[in-house]
Amino acid sequence: MDLGLKGRTALITGGSKGIGRACAEVLAAEGCTLHLAARGAADLDEARQAIQDRFEVPVTCHPVDLSDGDQTRDLAATCPDIDILVNNAGAIPRGDLWRVAEPLWREAWDLKVFGFINLCRAIYPLMRTRGKGVIVNVIGAGGERPTLDYIAGGAGNAALMAFTRALGARSLKEGIRVVAVNPGLISTTRLENLLRSLAQTRLNDADRWEELIPRNPPPGDPEDVARLVAFLASDCARYITGTVVTVDGGATAA
Repeated sequence: MDLGLKGRTALITGGSKGIGRACAEVLAAEGCTLHLAARGAADLDEARQAIQDRFEVPVTCHPVDLSDGDQTRDLAATCPDIDILVNNAGAIPRGDLWRVAEPLWREAWDLKVFGFINLCRAIYPLMRTRGKGVIVNVIGAGGERPTLDYIAGGAGNAALMAFTRALGARSLKEGIRVVAVNPGLISTTRLENLLRSLAQTRLNDADRWEELIPRNPPPGDPEDVARLVAFLASDCARYITGTVVTVDGGATAA
């Protein structure tokens, strides 16, 4: 499907793996110039090569620690002409109020919660100057039904949902849209790692993780999220802003 994105420039954080990588591939297929940001230079280079082997689009890699506000602002300064910002980097660990120690909680929020906020703070004014732009925050369905065993993630995701709605509520007058996508369980390396940890706790054997894969609904694919991100970034969604869309096969609605 041609979404009319050819020639636009997208910055995708966490763009070397999982959902971010899928977003990069879908936007590349639509003809977007890409900037990929993540911590690992080697993973970024592999993603760049794989994308350029399939699509004739420029891809620039930015090894950066998005938990560091100064590095985040430097990244924004390096990419001043972004049409689409996809905030995706960050994973908050599972655990209840006592298992997630303060240093780990702060480290996770520095990357995901403040990483999203700081990059929006830096990129939004650049978009406002140009009178156009779309910000898509890839958050997580854990913020819709917070649970004790994912309290740091649920609380962080809920904060980013509120942040998206607040920023997007009045952004359209400046030519900017701010939206979010809440993935549920998606088949990524992160999901496998989570299930391995759970299998070790419940079954005393991490290698039995596949027994804990949910079946109703089963996990989605990264492309299920990426296609929605591309749609929301396009002019097909020109009147959608301040909205959070859930992609979870109906799990949170059950």
